Order: sequence, then structure tokens, then C-alpha cells
Amino acid sequence: DAEGAILEVFSAERRTVVPKEDMPRVLVLATVAAEDADFFTHEGIDYLGIVRAMWKNIRARRFKQGASTITQQVARTFFLSQEKKLERKLKEAVLALELERKLDKDEIIALYLNQIYFGHGRYGAEEASLFYFGRPVRELGLAEAALLAGVINSPERLTPYRHAERARQRRAYVLRQMMVKGFVDEERGRAALEAPLGVLPERPEPVRRASYYVDVVRRRVTATVGKDALYRGGLRGHT
Repeated sequence: DAEGAILEVFSAERRTVVPKEDMPRVLVLATVAAEDADFFTHEGIDYLGIVRAMWKNIRARRFKQGASTITQQVARTFFLSQEKKLERKLKEAVLALELERKLDKDEIIALYLNQIYFGHGRYGAEEASLFYFGRPVRELGLAEAALLAGVINSPERLTPYRHAERARQRRAYVLRQMMVKGFVDEERGRAALEAPLGVLPERPEPVRRASYYVDVVRRRVTATVGKDALYRGGLRGHT
């Protein structure tokens, strides 16, 4: 509006990209502990994990478990489909190795944290932090970072707004992993284990203001760029 306040967001995905320099280290470490403990040392593929997953799939006689590293997940999300086929997994592995050659670890984890889904229509760590805690991702503390990292595994099943106890247990797992890996000292880790979840008391809902004006803008923009372009990201950010 005339004062610079946001009136409406047009998008299918709520996402605000954060540069790697602004991604808090505590969230990076929590995510690695939760999703890919050897991220900083592997070359993009977890070979032992693949063997374990293959054995479990053979025993189950179906594709039951994958072994994707964070790098593989970035490769799949940006370049491939989600289908569970051997051909896709091979392509994913090749792309992961190439990503590791072209990008450093901070760049890869930043891509991941800007892209991943955190539940409630929020994509990327910045929108998730604003949604759950009401402040930008750079201000997150240890307990909050561990909660966000824990949600990634299954956002709908672990959302603190519907399943607070599951979210608490998952956060505890992430914090213990961080202590085991030496990402955080035991004193800080124990304190975070005892901390409240800290999410906003109610899920923030968008404030609807100037609805007539917003509707006129929506119709004019749609007529100019098309509905598909508008909602898939033809106009990213705020209108």
C-alpha cells in the first residue's frame, strides 16, 4: 500500500529466498543432523546408506526406503521428478556428484533450505520461520532451528500446530543428533531440550485488506501474464 505494507501475496508457493550468507549456521547444522549426518564429509552420495536401503528393499520386496543425501534431494527437486524408479535414482546420483563438483557445501545447503517444504504452504526456511515463530530465519535460536529442521521429514505429520508432542519428540531427536555430532555442546543441547516449542500461539492468517483493490490488481495482472505464470512464479514476491 502507500505505506509499504503488504496487501496480498499471489503465489502457489510462499517462498522468500535467503542468501547463503544469511542462512543461520545453527539451522544449517540442525538440518544436517536431522537429514544427512555426513553431509560435510561425503561427496554427494552415501554409498553405505545405499547398500543398507537396497538390503531393506530386497527384504521387503518393494521400494521401501531410499538413501538420498541432501545433495541428491537438491538434484531431484530442481532437475528430476519424484518417481521411484531406478533410472531416476541413477540420474539423481550423477547430478549429485556434479553439484558437489560445481558448488560448495554452503551453497548446496542454502539451495536445499530455500527450496524444501515446511508445511502449511510455506516453502523455504525464511517463510517457515515467519510462519511458525513470527520472525526472520536469521534470528532463530537453537531450539527453534531444531524444530524447523525436524519438521522437514514429514511436515504434515510433525507440524507443532496439529501434533505438538510429535514435533517435540522430533526436535529432541535432532538436538541429540547435534550433540552426538559435536555440532552443539551438551549444556546448550540440554537447555534446548527443555525449552518450550516457542511457536506462535495461533497459526498466522493473512490479513485481508483493500479486497476490491487487490481483486482489480489480480485480474489485471492475470490478463497480462496469464494465470499459470502468476501462480507458478511468473510474479514472485509481493504485489
